[in-house]
Amino acid sequence: MKQQPPQRLPLDISKILKLDTKQAGHLRHYHNLAWQLDGEWRHMGTQEPAQEFLDAYRYQISAMAYGAGVAHFHRLPALRSVFKPLLRRLIHKMLRREVWGYWFNTSHSGNKTDPDRKELRKPWADPVVRENIMYSGHLLLMTSLYAMLFDDDEFEKPLSLTFHWDPLFWGLGTEVFSYDNRSLQAAIIAEMEKNNWIGVCCEPNLVFVVCNQFPLVGMRYNDVRDGTNVVGDVLKKYKEAWERKQMIASNGLYVDWWYVNQDRPEIPKQVGFTAGANAFMNTWNPKLVRSAFESQAFGYITNFDGEVRLNSPTLANVYREIAGDDAGDKALLLKALEIAKTIPPPKFPFSLPTFGYVVEWLSELGKSVELEGLLKYADTNLNPTWENGGLFYPRNDQAIDESHQWRHMDGFTGNAAIGYARLNVNDGQKIMWDRPWTRDILAKRPWIDGVDLSQGVDFLRGQWDSEESALILTMKTWDGSVVEVEPTAHNLEEGSWAVYIAGELQKCVEVTDTNGFTFRVAAGADEVDVVIIKVQ
Repeated sequence: MKQQPPQRLPLDISKILKLDTKQAGHLRHYHNLAWQLDGEWRHMGTQEPAQEFLDAYRYQISAMAYGAGVAHFHRLPALRSVFKPLLRRLIHKMLRREVWGYWFNTSHSGNKTDPDRKELRKPWADPVVRENIMYSGHLLLMTSLYAMLFDDDEFEKPLSLTFHWDPLFWGLGTEVFSYDNRSLQAAIIAEMEKNNWIGVCCEPNLVFVVCNQFPLVGMRYNDVRDGTNVVGDVLKKYKEAWERKQMIASNGLYVDWWYVNQDRPEIPKQVGFTAGANAFMNTWNPKLVRSAFESQAFGYITNFDGEVRLNSPTLANVYREIAGDDAGDKALLLKALEIAKTIPPPKFPFSLPTFGYVVEWLSELGKSVELEGLLKYADTNLNPTWENGGLFYPRNDQAIDESHQWRHMDGFTGNAAIGYARLNVNDGQKIMWDRPWTRDILAKRPWIDGVDLSQGVDFLRGQWDSEESALILTMKTWDGSVVEVEPTAHNLEEGSWAVYIAGELQKCVEVTDTNGFTFRVAAGADEVDVVIIKVQ
């Protein structure tokens, strides 16, 4: 006789971490932005009008994809049907001409990025064939991440990444540039080789350290799928190239970029690019990233009397200079502030998304005190806003106030990076690099289908507990409405499975060779727990 399951759930699921309200809010904001009509970019406006600066659409979209990726991998791994359409929609947005069309003008080059240039180059519209790693590197990682998380070869198929260059009143007809994930990777590697392995140019003539981290991670995921070691060979040459060039400047930060034609670095004057690089360089170079943290963060991030601050580059640089080899204290920071007030503001008209870079960096290194301090500062001072269940921080172009308190908020930080930092875990990217999901893992592990964010439901738990043989789902609607959903449990072993909703036994199901079943549950304003557990 088969054992009858108890009427009450015989499992304490409180040990299974769940998303908090803010984490769920960030995911919903990603969803809200991704599902806008094509051509609509509400809340995603940028300081620079031609999508050439660091808060451009491509950076916002890719950071949302990475935020969704770490949330799925580390927090809600059983919810494939929640995250797959979200990442796919973000890739769709990434292929929009509004996102990559800036490259035609940028490809002309100019003396801002190539100081010795006297005439413009002949332009090209293909956004990935040469240079432009600030777009192509993100597209590679987004599509490689998609394949790793869902074992889906959609973007590995020929012509799956196609760009249509068709301005309405310009040109002699539509130009079409077609790639797939692997041909995109090949184009990137060819450009790295052309630059003697120091990396691929972002803007013409400039190789940024930060932008070249993303394609390296994408190559790693592709290697796992292909059974190759392309990234190992690339990294060997990349590290040797930077040993010759010296990636680390005299102030302890990574050089901002390398001028290819002039063969010289741009000395860093702020922590932003270093922070952004470290958030993903921790995958393959954790020893350097962790050992350099204290010296790189010094002065830029301070914590005196429990008050964590991200200081403006002007204030931080003064503080670092007058501190010298001393540890520094609050009195020294106040002294630096008085000096900083006398220094004219930078002439460059746009502010870097430094806050976003820094919180991503802190999240990856598990610097919880500093991270929580800056998130608390954002929640107190940077206008957190809820809209249609989504949490974001709206744009503010003011860099600092009269006391050098941080005021700037850009689309990259407010729409994407703060959410990424809340959703990431200590060593989040490194764990994914070391132990990415494989075809075998995904083929065997139970998961839930038939639910997604378009249903108006926020999903707070979505895990498979292998020790308890339990598939666990916690959800609620963001607006308090009642929604009936029909989840399907997949990849269950043959045998008897009990379904508990809100802790009460609802039914038992005999799973045969179909490996799963569908059931109904109502989600509303209060959290509802669903547990599908093997009957022993």
